[in-house]
Amino acid sequence: MADWVSDSDDGFQWDSDGDGEAAGSHDGAGTSAAASRNVDAPGPSTLAGPSSHSVEQLENFVGMGFKKNTVLEAMKKNGDGDADSLLQLILTLQEIENDPLLDSGSASGCVPRPVDDSDDEGFLENWDDEAAGGNSYRGPNSDDSNDEDFLQEMSQKDEKVESLVNMGFPEDEAKMAITRCGPDASVDVLVDFVYASQTAVDGYTGNFSDLEDNFVGGRKKQRFMEGNKKKRKRFGDEAQGSRGTFDGSHEVPMPLPNPMVGFGLPNQRWRSFDRSLPVQAIGPPYFYYENVALAPKGVWTTISRFLYDIQPEFVDSKFFCAAARKRGYIHNLPIENRSPLLPLPPKKIKEALPRTKKWWPSWDPREQLNCLQTCVSSAKLLDRIRVALANSDNPPPPRVQKYVLEECRKWNLVWVGRNQVAPLEPHEMECLLGFPMDHTRGISRTERYRSLGNSFQVDTVAYHLSVLRDMFPQGMNVLSLFSGIGGAEVALHRLGIRMKTVVSVEKSKVNRTVLKNWWDETQTGTLIEIDDVQILTAEKIEWYVRRIGGFDLVIGGSPCNNLAGSNRHHRDGLEGEHSALFYHYFRILDSVKSAMERM
Repeated sequence: MADWVSDSDDGFQWDSDGDGEAAGSHDGAGTSAAASRNVDAPGPSTLAGPSSHSVEQLENFVGMGFKKNTVLEAMKKNGDGDADSLLQLILTLQEIENDPLLDSGSASGCVPRPVDDSDDEGFLENWDDEAAGGNSYRGPNSDDSNDEDFLQEMSQKDEKVESLVNMGFPEDEAKMAITRCGPDASVDVLVDFVYASQTAVDGYTGNFSDLEDNFVGGRKKQRFMEGNKKKRKRFGDEAQGSRGTFDGSHEVPMPLPNPMVGFGLPNQRWRSFDRSLPVQAIGPPYFYYENVALAPKGVWTTISRFLYDIQPEFVDSKFFCAAARKRGYIHNLPIENRSPLLPLPPKKIKEALPRTKKWWPSWDPREQLNCLQTCVSSAKLLDRIRVALANSDNPPPPRVQKYVLEECRKWNLVWVGRNQVAPLEPHEMECLLGFPMDHTRGISRTERYRSLGNSFQVDTVAYHLSVLRDMFPQGMNVLSLFSGIGGAEVALHRLGIRMKTVVSVEKSKVNRTVLKNWWDETQTGTLIEIDDVQILTAEKIEWYVRRIGGFDLVIGGSPCNNLAGSNRHHRDGLEGEHSALFYHYFRILDSVKSAMERM
């Protein structure tokens, strides 16, 4: 009987697995639409209903005698909160402004301490600027030259909310759509998202085509409005919606299996599983979604609910290679008759990296690496370890051993000489992750680490996708979302599955270059590149479906920036700026299914 652990982040230790990618997608940093969502931007005014403009809201509070900068700061912090919460924030900020003790922080005795980060230069230089910053309070009296832009953005959001409400959508769902799809998303994209969300939350189990509400050429389909009226009647005609939020914050943690072996491993005796898919989850197309297993509480419950209530398959890639990589996968693929890539990769460090064996000390018990990261240790840290060992006996005392082992586990350091450790080289990471040698060569060293650290582990994914080999002997059409450096494409290629057409959506130009170079060298099919999931509307999806005859597989893993265990500053779950892109995966998948049903 397997033991169970929780996906709650309580007590989670960073070096236990290291799911701490600095940016995430199924294969690349900053992939696909590093969401234009502004977490500080407030929603529409609630003082006079959904049609009120935020500018008027600002003027109302200024007219009450509050300072303009104070009101603006409160509006940014309030987000989509109501007028009461906004007023409380304004009063709080005004009190801080008027009380120098509160403003300096001395009233509470919590005086900020300087932090010496000189030891982490190699770590910090590989993180995005925003990951290191956070949203610090600037103070009500600060002079922000971006205030006008902020007000303009709020006004645009208000207008979009008003448009959606006039179409018959509840106001709270209109606000949520803008928050998750970004303030720059078109009305068509927002409509797609709201309807898709309603479908998931309502738990509708009928034919999706009966409820399809695509906007083709800007024209609303009458049956959508009729369907929306029926929904509102079912919920007591509450236009604001009373079904709870979509963010999963109220959900209980989803249990994680221990060991994390999914529905079984290669060369193990097959065990039967009771896995019946909901009717609406059955293809076409097949779909495959991936993200970090150790996500904040409620995240996987929410993802599962949106993806047709399919339970995730949690797998640690340490059972496929010499490095851990705890991931969750939600898919509608068959689970029988899977087969691994051959030859099987080595599962021990000294077998995968044989040159380390000569220098590996007997007091280092590691046999596998932790999750491969997007950044590496600093040269200063490596030198401190060398000096500590050189000044110690052989073997070193326990306190030195403990220090060295902690740093080695944290940064995946390997032994390369006497008293000398070093980070993995990019080509060694390529090998451990199942990519061909020099797959990422030609881009900067920093970008290679970043892209590889966010990629699929190819052997693991290929094991799951292997069931498609006999199902599509003539080849497949693939929609690859958040493509990164092409982990999904490499997996299908190594399985011997011909890709007739791949529509690849990837934000990073560097990652698109890596994928394009590999494609030109190995493939004969057609690669269509799109640089942003947010421009992939239902209308464009239907055009692609009709052009190529439909998609056989929709695959991808949205960024994990706000989910990963080590990302303490912005670990905001699915409401995070980047991880909210998951909702685009669901929106696009739902549009593909609907378009293919109309073929």
